[in-house]
Amino acid sequence: MGARRDLEENYDFEIVDEFLDHYAMMVEMMEPLIIDLGKAERYSNALDELFRIFHNIKSASGFLKIETMVRLSTFVEDSLERMRYIEGPANDEVISWLVSVNDMYIKWQEDLKMDHFMSKISFSLLKLPDMETF
Repeated sequence: MGARRDLEENYDFEIVDEFLDHYAMMVEMMEPLIIDLGKAERYSNALDELFRIFHNIKSASGFLKIETMVRLSTFVEDSLERMRYIEGPANDEVISWLVSVNDMYIKWQEDLKMDHFMSKISFSLLKLPDMETF
Protein backbone atom coordinates (compact mmCIF):
# COMPACT_ATOMS: atom_id res chain seq x y z
CA MET A 1 0.00 0.00 0.00
CA GLY A 2 1.38 3.38 -1.04
CA ALA A 3 0.61 6.97 -0.17
CA ARG A 4 -2.40 7.32 -2.46
CA ARG A 5 -4.12 4.16 -1.25
CA ASP A 6 -3.49 5.28 2.33
CA LEU A 7 -5.17 8.61 1.58
CA GLU A 8 -8.12 6.92 -0.11
CA GLU A 9 -8.59 4.59 2.86
CA ASN A 10 -8.61 7.45 5.35
CA TYR A 11 -10.44 10.18 3.43
CA ASP A 12 -13.35 10.49 1.08
CA PHE A 13 -12.34 9.75 -2.53
CA GLU A 14 -13.63 13.16 -3.70
CA ILE A 15 -11.40 14.99 -1.20
CA VAL A 16 -8.34 13.03 -2.30
CA ASP A 17 -9.17 13.48 -5.98
CA GLU A 18 -9.69 17.24 -5.54
CA PHE A 19 -6.40 17.54 -3.64
CA LEU A 20 -4.53 15.68 -6.40
CA ASP A 21 -6.09 17.87 -9.12
CA HIS A 22 -5.25 21.13 -7.33
CA TYR A 23 -1.81 19.86 -6.35
CA ALA A 24 -1.02 19.06 -9.99
CA MET A 25 -2.04 22.57 -11.07
CA MET A 26 0.04 24.22 -8.34
CA VAL A 27 3.12 22.11 -9.13
CA GLU A 28 2.79 23.03 -12.80
CA MET A 29 2.61 26.74 -11.95
CA MET A 30 5.71 26.74 -9.72
CA GLU A 31 8.61 26.71 -12.18
CA PRO A 32 7.52 29.69 -14.35
CA LEU A 33 6.93 31.70 -11.18
CA ILE A 34 10.32 30.69 -9.79
CA ILE A 35 11.98 31.86 -13.04
CA ASP A 36 10.05 35.14 -12.77
CA LEU A 37 11.71 35.81 -9.40
CA GLY A 38 14.86 36.59 -11.41
CA LYS A 39 13.12 39.47 -13.20
CA ALA A 40 12.86 42.72 -11.24
CA GLU A 41 9.54 43.71 -12.79
CA ARG A 42 7.90 40.34 -11.98
CA TYR A 43 9.59 39.59 -8.65
CA SER A 44 6.89 40.85 -6.28
CA ASN A 45 3.94 39.25 -8.06
CA ALA A 46 5.77 35.94 -8.54
CA LEU A 47 6.79 35.91 -4.87
CA ASP A 48 3.21 36.53 -3.72
CA GLU A 49 1.86 33.81 -5.99
CA LEU A 50 4.51 31.28 -4.89
CA PHE A 51 3.78 32.09 -1.25
CA ARG A 52 0.08 31.42 -1.88
CA ILE A 53 0.86 28.10 -3.59
CA PHE A 54 3.07 26.84 -0.77
CA HIS A 55 0.58 28.03 1.83
CA ASN A 56 -2.23 26.15 0.06
CA ILE A 57 -0.15 22.99 -0.25
CA LYS A 58 0.81 23.25 3.42
CA SER A 59 -2.82 23.62 4.47
CA ALA A 60 -4.19 20.83 2.28
CA SER A 61 -1.39 18.40 3.07
CA GLY A 62 -1.80 19.22 6.74
CA PHE A 63 -5.48 18.30 6.55
CA LEU A 64 -4.53 15.02 4.85
CA LYS A 65 -1.65 14.42 7.28
CA ILE A 66 1.05 14.19 4.59
CA GLU A 67 3.80 15.15 7.02
CA THR A 68 6.78 15.33 4.66
CA MET A 69 4.88 17.74 2.42
CA VAL A 70 3.75 19.83 5.40
CA ARG A 71 7.32 20.15 6.67
CA LEU A 72 8.85 21.24 3.38
CA SER A 73 5.92 23.54 2.55
CA THR A 74 6.26 25.26 5.93
CA PHE A 75 10.02 25.67 5.46
CA VAL A 76 9.61 27.13 1.96
CA GLU A 77 6.70 29.35 2.99
CA ASP A 78 8.82 30.79 5.84
CA SER A 79 11.69 31.38 3.40
CA LEU A 80 9.42 33.15 0.93
CA GLU A 81 8.12 35.33 3.75
CA ARG A 82 11.71 36.42 4.46
CA MET A 83 12.14 37.23 0.77
CA ARG A 84 9.27 39.71 0.98
CA TYR A 85 11.58 42.02 2.93
CA ILE A 86 14.37 41.81 0.38
CA GLU A 87 14.23 43.80 -2.81
CA GLY A 88 14.45 41.58 -5.87
CA PRO A 89 15.26 40.17 -8.27
CA ALA A 90 16.34 36.85 -6.77
CA ASN A 91 19.84 35.57 -7.40
CA ASP A 92 20.69 32.35 -9.26
CA GLU A 93 21.32 30.46 -6.02
CA VAL A 94 17.79 31.17 -4.75
CA ILE A 95 16.25 30.29 -8.11
CA SER A 96 18.22 27.02 -8.33
CA TRP A 97 17.18 26.09 -4.78
CA LEU A 98 13.51 26.74 -5.54
CA VAL A 99 13.73 24.74 -8.79
CA SER A 100 15.11 21.85 -6.73
CA VAL A 101 12.23 22.29 -4.29
CA ASN A 102 9.85 22.16 -7.25
CA ASP A 103 11.53 18.93 -8.37
CA MET A 104 10.72 17.42 -4.96
CA TYR A 105 7.05 18.33 -5.36
CA ILE A 106 7.08 16.81 -8.84
CA LYS A 107 8.57 13.63 -7.37
CA TRP A 108 5.82 13.55 -4.72
CA GLN A 109 3.22 14.02 -7.45
CA GLU A 110 4.64 10.96 -9.20
CA ASP A 111 4.73 9.05 -5.88
CA LEU A 112 1.03 9.76 -5.37
CA LYS A 113 0.12 8.96 -8.96
CA MET A 114 1.97 5.63 -8.88
CA ASP A 115 0.84 4.84 -5.30
CA HIS A 116 4.41 4.72 -4.00
CA PHE A 117 5.46 5.78 -0.52
CA MET A 118 6.34 9.46 -0.32
CA SER A 119 10.00 10.08 -1.16
CA LYS A 120 12.18 11.49 1.58
CA ILE A 121 13.11 15.16 1.49
CA SER A 122 16.62 15.72 0.18
CA PHE A 123 18.83 17.26 2.87
CA SER A 124 20.10 19.84 0.37
CA LEU A 125 16.62 21.38 0.26
CA LEU A 126 16.83 22.19 3.95
CA LYS A 127 19.87 24.41 3.48
CA LEU A 128 18.76 27.93 2.64
CA PRO A 129 20.60 29.73 -0.13
CA ASP A 130 22.10 33.17 0.45
CA MET A 131 19.07 35.39 0.00
CA GLU A 132 20.84 38.64 0.86
CA THR A 133 22.96 38.94 -2.28
CA PHE A 134 20.34 39.68 -4.88
